[in-house]
Amino acid sequence: MGTRCDTITPAALAAGAADLPLLRDDAAVDEPMVVVDLDDDVDADTAARAVERAGHPVRLLVGLRTRPEPLTAEQLAVAAALDTTLAPAESASARTLVGTADPRAALDELAHAVAEQEHAAMVLAHVLRASETLPVPEALDVESLGYSTLLGTPGFRRWLDGRGPRPLPPPSPQQPVLIGREGDRLRITLNRPERRNAYGAEVRDGLVEALRLALVDDTVTSILVDGNGPVFSAGGDLDEFGTTPDLGTAHLIRTRAGAARLVDTLAERIEVRVHGACVGAGIEVPAFASRIVAAPATVFRLPEVSMGLIPGAGGCVSVPRRIGRWRAYWMCVTNVGLDTGTALAWGLIDEIS
Repeated sequence: MGTRCDTITPAALAAGAADLPLLRDDAAVDEPMVVVDLDDDVDADTAARAVERAGHPVRLLVGLRTRPEPLTAEQLAVAAALDTTLAPAESASARTLVGTADPRAALDELAHAVAEQEHAAMVLAHVLRASETLPVPEALDVESLGYSTLLGTPGFRRWLDGRGPRPLPPPSPQQPVLIGREGDRLRITLNRPERRNAYGAEVRDGLVEALRLALVDDTVTSILVDGNGPVFSAGGDLDEFGTTPDLGTAHLIRTRAGAARLVDTLAERIEVRVHGACVGAGIEVPAFASRIVAAPATVFRLPEVSMGLIPGAGGCVSVPRRIGRWRAYWMCVTNVGLDTGTALAWGLIDEIS
């Protein structure tokens, strides 16, 4: 393995081997990730104690399974208590597992990504665990508070420095969100193709305005959301990152002025049709809807951890509720591009058409 991290058995996990102090004397993180060997046999009592320990983790806990045989019930119970588990594709049907052709290589990829952005990788795990069973509005608050925490970290500052100063996006040359009525259906179309329908302030506010129309008009029985241009949405407008005047205002914008709560409230009436690239907010917001239809060759990515952040448009809430927090963790930390076949199999989308 290219990036060093300790590997322990489930029995060692049960005995507290992953619970050593996380921070060194200089407050630097000492080994953010521990690997749990799920090739190792485990009995029911040991599994129960391992699950209890893993429920209050000090470090990231990542399972590794290399044997092709299906995991036992006890091994699956341990995997469910971890942050994610990598396993051979043929034995990874459970949503707690990420199937891969080469679990050891995938582990190396994950460990490298964690080492590059350890604060973001750890805060993501904390947010996914803490918000897993909360109602959506409270879960969105947890996500936003975690995001706010990361805005002050070295990882995000490195990303900002690498991006360099940029001017704010110019005003949209046309209506950024189109609204049309087709009988009892409201059609909402993202309409900034020149910026790949980035979820910047104008698109966000236009989408929120359209959804509020549906909220107050009970004659709207269905809502179709789509996008003009070659991609559905390339996610947050990177030229706007880091430009909010203060962190408190940014938190209120994310949680009270964004579209996530409205899409969740109206979910049963909303179908989203996506195509091209769905990046960051471009899948985070749609994932709250009851139905997502993807064109063939659509690709889904959550790149925020690579920027030193976590999904901040609702993706720490919506995506795990569709695919499970374990696969969501893998998707976020590695910045992997998910194809439509995998997205359908995992439940991130509902149809390819």
